[in-house]
Amino acid sequence: MVDAHLAVVRASLRAQLTYRVSFAMLVVASAGATSMDFAVVATIFTHLPRLEGWTLSQIALMYGIAGIGFGVTDLAVGSLDSLPAYVKQGTFDAFLIRPLGTLYQVVTSEVALRRVGKIAQGAGILVFALLHLHIAWTLPRAGMLLMSLVTGPLIFGSVWVIVMSHVFWTVDTGEVANAFTYGGSFLASYPINIFGTWLRDLLAFVVPMAFVAYYPTIFILGRPDPLGLPGFVPLLTPVLAVLLPWLAGGVWKQGVRHYRGTGS
Repeated sequence: MVDAHLAVVRASLRAQLTYRVSFAMLVVASAGATSMDFAVVATIFTHLPRLEGWTLSQIALMYGIAGIGFGVTDLAVGSLDSLPAYVKQGTFDAFLIRPLGTLYQVVTSEVALRRVGKIAQGAGILVFALLHLHIAWTLPRAGMLLMSLVTGPLIFGSVWVIVMSHVFWTVDTGEVANAFTYGGSFLASYPINIFGTWLRDLLAFVVPMAFVAYYPTIFILGRPDPLGLPGFVPLLTPVLAVLLPWLAGGVWKQGVRHYRGTGS
């Protein structure tokens, strides 16, 4: 069954690559659309050399890490956006009768390769940042940079699964989840000290988007946390990257148990 499912996924990917010019245009459009956000930030810095103590290159480092993390997550689990329709229409039933995990089936139901444009855009901004920053590289700092490219998608993906799982209970509130997924991507791309107190606390301690890029960035730059938190806080990033997927799996399983199907 697994081999058959993977064959279907591979066939879908080949179909997307059939019209290569069209595919390339979709990738460029995806990268261009997300680049507009950073273009606005760059424009602001033409008039404002620092923003709450942050330079453009430093924010670019954070933006690039977050951009890659969100791009990988969107490519891997972006099809979760279809979950509200599956639940409302009762088509989620089909996932239950197959001998495969329901979460695996949902996230592989549509793998949109055009989303690699978001990854490319984040990578481009990350390269820009690294070329313009004078970082005193050490093994721990280089390790944090490489690790953040893995932990970022794990944190993003876990939050995505957790917030989308609520549709098993509420059905028609899928848009609420977008505030935490796509909205979280925007917030994770900037220093949390530029936001209000309640939003900082939300990003750091409730929905841990600050650990996607903010805390890895201050560790890489070797600067103290503007919020005054202890220096070991960035080192909690890999811990969260392990715990959150476990939590997300548990929430998903509870949601599936609550699902009643179209006949209920």
